[in-house]
Amino acid sequence: MTTEIIPLFIDGAWRTGAAGDTIPVVDPATEEVFSSVACASAGDLDLALDAAARAFLSWKHVPAAERARVVGRAADLIEGRKFEIARILTRENGKPLAEAEGELQFCADASRWYAEEGKRAYGRVIPSRSPDVRQIVMREPVGPALGFAAWNFPGGNVTLKIAAALSAGCSIIVKPSDETPGTAAAIARCFEEAGVPAGVLNVVFGPPAEISRHLIASPIAKKVSLTGSTPVGKLLQRQAAETLKRCTMELGGHAPVIVFADADLERALDALVAAKFRNAGQVCTSPTRFFVHESRYEDFIRGFVERTQTLTIGNGLDRTVSIGPLITSRRRELMDGFVQDATARGARIVLDGGRRDGKGYFYAPVVLRDVPDEARIMTEEPFGPLVPVTPFASFDEVIARANALPFGLASYAFTRDASTVARVSDALDAGQVGINHTSVHEPETPFGGVNESGYGAESGIEGLDAYLRTKLVTTLAL
Repeated sequence: MTTEIIPLFIDGAWRTGAAGDTIPVVDPATEEVFSSVACASAGDLDLALDAAARAFLSWKHVPAAERARVVGRAADLIEGRKFEIARILTRENGKPLAEAEGELQFCADASRWYAEEGKRAYGRVIPSRSPDVRQIVMREPVGPALGFAAWNFPGGNVTLKIAAALSAGCSIIVKPSDETPGTAAAIARCFEEAGVPAGVLNVVFGPPAEISRHLIASPIAKKVSLTGSTPVGKLLQRQAAETLKRCTMELGGHAPVIVFADADLERALDALVAAKFRNAGQVCTSPTRFFVHESRYEDFIRGFVERTQTLTIGNGLDRTVSIGPLITSRRRELMDGFVQDATARGARIVLDGGRRDGKGYFYAPVVLRDVPDEARIMTEEPFGPLVPVTPFASFDEVIARANALPFGLASYAFTRDASTVARVSDALDAGQVGINHTSVHEPETPFGGVNESGYGAESGIEGLDAYLRTKLVTTLAL
C-alpha cells in the first residue's frame, strides 16, 4: 500500500530527504500505518543550518511590525484550518477532536500574542555618570535557533517555538516528533503561506538522537529549546554546553494535587477528572499524585470513580469519545508495570480499567487508593490515565510529601481558605501553581519548570525574552 510521505521543509522548499529513508506514521487508535515521514540526512541538516544562518542575517533586520504581520497572517491561517489540521492531529496523536481543535486554537492565539509582543522588545537608556556619555541597552535576536518538540501537543509545542523565534527576529530549525509529523508540517505550511522568507523556518524529521547531536554540534545555532523528558533534557544540555548555546528546557513533571479539608469537593472533582484524562493523561502538567485530607478521602474517591465511569474511551475522531488511545503500545506496558508495583506495595484498585481488547493502544483509567509514597507511580512520571490517591493529615506533612521529588513543573491545591491559599502558593516548589483550578498555561503567561523539570519559560514575555540577547552601547560625545 502506498502512503503519503510527509516531507522536510528546508530553505523554503519541501524535500523528500537526500537518503530517501522514511519512518512509518501509525494511527494509535487503529494501529494502521497511514503515512510516512522523510528522514533528514546529515547533508539535509547542513542545508538547513546554512539556510537558517543566511536567512537570519536578513530576517533580524525586518522591522518588528512587519514580522508581526507575517506571524499574524500565519495565526489567521492556522485558525482558518483548525478543523482540518485537528483531524490530522487526532489521527497521529489519538486525542479527541475537541481537544485537538482547542490545541489548534491555542496555536493561533499564541502566534497572535507573540506577533504583537515582538513589537515590544524594548531597550532602555541608563543615566550616565558623565554628562558626555550616553548609555543605551539594546535587545536583539540571539541568532538561529533549534526547537525540539514532543508528540503530546504536536501543534502547541511546535507553534510556541516558531512564533517566539520569528517574532524575536530569529530563524529556526524545528525537529518535531516523528510520531506526529503531519501536524507540524501543516502548521509550517501556514507560516510559509503567510510569507515567512526561505530559510527563516526549517522543519526536519528523523532519528532524534542523530539529528539533535548534529544540529547542536554546529556553531551556527545559538539557542536550543526543548519540550521533552528530563533525561533527554540533560543530554541536550550537555551537548549544548560544548558551544555554550542558550537553552530553554521544558521537561517532565509529576504534579501533586492537594485537596484540603475545606475544599469545594464537587468543583475540585470536576476540574481534576477533566485535567487528569486530557490526552489520556499524556500531559506534562497532568495531576499525578492526589493528596486528599483524611476527612474528605472517602468522598473524594467515590466522586472521582463515579465521574470517571461516565467517560467514553475510543477513537478520537468520534465526537462522543472522552479519552483516546495512548501514543504507542509500549506505553500500555509501562502502565501495567506501575499498577502491578503499586498493588504489590499495598495499594488497592478501586476502578480497574487497563488494556482494552482489539485494535488500538487503549488503556482505560485505573484509580488506586492508599498508595504508599515509595511506589513507582509516586516517584516516576506515569504519563497515562493512572490515578494514585493517598490521604494526609496536616499542612506541613502534605507540603513535605508534595515537594519530595526533584520535579517542579506544576502543582495544584484546592481550598476555600484565603490564608491556606497564601501559604500553599508560597510553599509549593513548582513553576506553575494552580489554586482551585488546573489551567496553568495561556499564551500570555510564562510556562516552565524548576529543578529537574527544567528552566526558562515559553509563552509570556519570558518566552520572547528567551530568543533575545542584551547589548550595551555606550557613546562618548567628542
